[in-house]
Amino acid sequence: MGQQSNIIYLASIWVIPIVIAITFHEAAHGFVARLLGDETAWRLGRVSLNPLKHIDPIGTILLPGLLLLLHSALLFGYAKPVPVNFRALRNPRSGMVWVAAAGPAMNIALAILAALAFHLVGYLPVTAAQWVAENLKNMLIINVILAVFNMFPIPPLDGGRIAVGVLPDTVASPLARLEPYGIFILIGLLFILPMVGAQLGVDLSIVSRVIASATDAIIGAILRLTGIT
Repeated sequence: MGQQSNIIYLASIWVIPIVIAITFHEAAHGFVARLLGDETAWRLGRVSLNPLKHIDPIGTILLPGLLLLLHSALLFGYAKPVPVNFRALRNPRSGMVWVAAAGPAMNIALAILAALAFHLVGYLPVTAAQWVAENLKNMLIINVILAVFNMFPIPPLDGGRIAVGVLPDTVASPLARLEPYGIFILIGLLFILPMVGAQLGVDLSIVSRVIASATDAIIGAILRLTGIT
């Protein structure tokens, strides 16, 4: 019974922050797309804070849960992408940049709010304070990881879409053509390359280290900004 309680507690302090982070991230994409002229996501009900509209059972729950149970150094997951018709935007190229940036920007805003909320934990009953503090800590970490990971400059990640929108056509066009293969490139860089490196006795987890370093730097900046440290 004790082990079951531990699993339920662990799930409660990770699943809630993950679902909130992904839901707000995807809703932000759809909201900004509507502001800039594309109502595709709005018509499909995806500009919503209802998690059921955005959750992918495998990418949002099963995959992150499995990585947590395996004590993976990298938390990886995804939601149902919000459909955006970039050609319907009033200015398709700059609009694509703003729509893509909305998701990571929302995650950074949520991370800052989580850090600010730490100041209120001391006013809670002791029985609730630890659970709330764990949720806030994980919300801070997960939102920053999600923002940093999504800013990696490979389509279909947000950073790839931003790069396509701001780079010259000579670079943007070949980069845009990578979109159908982007997820496979990421899996190769994040998982397969490090495994090959381990067999060769070489550390090839370069992307994971870059994500971890950027995440640590941003979390440190948020903690200083909000007066936690």
